Amino acid sequence: MTLNSEISGLIRDYRPRLPHRRWAPVADQVRATVAAAAPATCYEVRRLLYAVGRLAVWADSGGLPRDPGLWLRTETIDAFVLAGCPGLEGSTVQTCRTWLRRTREALVWVERGEAPPVRISSPRSPQPPYEKGELATLRDWAGHLPGRARLDGLALLALGAGCGLTSGELRQVRGHHVDTASGVPVLDEGLLGRLVACRAGWSAVLAELADIAGDGYLFRPGRKVAAAKNLVSSWPARHRPSGGLPPLSARRLRSTWIVGLLAEGISPSVVAAAAGMSSPAGLSPYHQWVPPLPRKEVIRLMHGHRQ
Repeated sequence: MTLNSEISGLIRDYRPRLPHRRWAPVADQVRATVAAAAPATCYEVRRLLYAVGRLAVWADSGGLPRDPGLWLRTETIDAFVLAGCPGLEGSTVQTCRTWLRRTREALVWVERGEAPPVRISSPRSPQPPYEKGELATLRDWAGHLPGRARLDGLALLALGAGCGLTSGELRQVRGHHVDTASGVPVLDEGLLGRLVACRAGWSAVLAELADIAGDGYLFRPGRKVAAAKNLVSSWPARHRPSGGLPPLSARRLRSTWIVGLLAEGISPSVVAAAAGMSSPAGLSPYHQWVPPLPRKEVIRLMHGHRQ
């Protein structure tokens, strides 16, 4: 499929708000990549240029070869999203990742000479949180695993149920990303782009894990690839608790963290910001699991403080 003159002109004349010395070495390849992918995606060309352009400049500044095939590998995109998007909100970063992944898919199908596949969307509703008894028993189970498995299991629990991180985020946390100077473990805001303080029940565990890890990763430090696609999901598949307990799930741990904060009456705007959401509206699917406040607490909150 050929591009019309208007789209071709947009691609040809595109100039990002970046220093020319950084943009010029990758400009032609970015334009060629977008020109090839655009007909097979439903996104506006400007958005593809923005996303691929930022990715290319980031990859080039990091010393990666000037090869779009390498830029658009899954692990490169994930690394860019986690480290190469300073100043962008969490929702914008995730949207940028979606654009890049669709560009990659489009190029693969174009190279094969086939039409792009029909995308079947899966429900994005969150998974239910763990019950208190389940979480306590899972913590005890992980604490009795042998060797490295024990540390990995506790890291998954502490970063998920204690900090609400997604699977893509928790695998990036290193020991030095946990600041315990104030007595409360606080995760590196530069890494996550937001403020996240660990829940009290997991503070001691997270502080210990950070001390053990040092400059290494808290979760699965022996990995060969920094951002392997199934790094987090493959661990529960290999380590299944007995006694009818549900397996560990990063998504369920995050739900547990969000619902726990909301159940304690913490402001939804605070919870949403800590969860990396653009607004409290993103919390609406979780409210189905938030128990109602006791009557006395409702009265106290509504009454407020004396002026």
